[in-house]
Amino acid sequence: MTTREESILLDSFELKIRDITSVELDRLHALSIGVSWPHRAEDWQMLRETGRGIAALDEIERVLGSAMWFPYTEDFASVGMVITSPRLQAQGAARWLMDRVLAETGDRPLGLNATRAAHQLYRSMGFIAEATVSQCQSVANPPPSAPLPAGASLHGVEKGDLPALAALDRDAYGADRTTLLGHLLAKSSGVALSRRGRIAAFALCRRFGRGHVVGPVVAGNVADAIAVTRPHVADHAGRFLRLDTRQNGGAFFQFLTRSGLSVFDTVTTMSLRQRWTMHEPTAEGTRPTTYALVSQALG
Repeated sequence: MTTREESILLDSFELKIRDITSVELDRLHALSIGVSWPHRAEDWQMLRETGRGIAALDEIERVLGSAMWFPYTEDFASVGMVITSPRLQAQGAARWLMDRVLAETGDRPLGLNATRAAHQLYRSMGFIAEATVSQCQSVANPPPSAPLPAGASLHGVEKGDLPALAALDRDAYGADRTTLLGHLLAKSSGVALSRRGRIAAFALCRRFGRGHVVGPVVAGNVADAIAVTRPHVADHAGRFLRLDTRQNGGAFFQFLTRSGLSVFDTVTTMSLRQRWTMHEPTAEGTRPTTYALVSQALG
């Protein structure tokens, strides 16, 4: 993507826009550290490989802001990594960055997960609140044991499983994320649940931030979702683990709590022009559901 350079004067700062791929990873990492976000340089690189974005630099080339979008289809994109330096947060820099995102994404529907600090900005731009995402994290406990759901078997995810995983994810998410899932499979360990030779649920786990993150978790019912998540929790017992979920109650949330993954923070899922999340909950087994997000930026 070629980004036309643009500048704005905010208070005593003159900011200019750069394509995010032209900015050194260590400078983006410093930006997220400055607002206490956990992203490593490697996490930034994965996001740059799967999406598009811009960075705001001052006159001496310091990175003071960023925004990214992930155009899964011509009809939908998620927005994330909207960061402004603390020095600019009261100067309208986030609005300037988001205006640029809207210009780049055109009239396609958008979804994002808003921090409390950014919620009012997105509301003022027409985004509608849909759901609460709980950021569940801590040093994991050994998970409570339970028998496998009836007729189910577990196995490790392999590269050849991508079409089946992508089909489940598409039904749950509402957009085709095959390319993203391909990137994730190269960096993740995965557990799939099958019945009669067909994959019915899966969970991926990868390095992220302070430790590992589980996501996405996609399943047709809560028992299957717990079954594919449990091995990842067991593998990381005694280590830092994170999972972001909209299941704020019920058996899946209780499973996370018993596994030591308490709610650290919450964000709000919001959308512009068209509802992002599927209408949950559904009757058990009628349609796959996203039990854990890939990340707050990717949904």
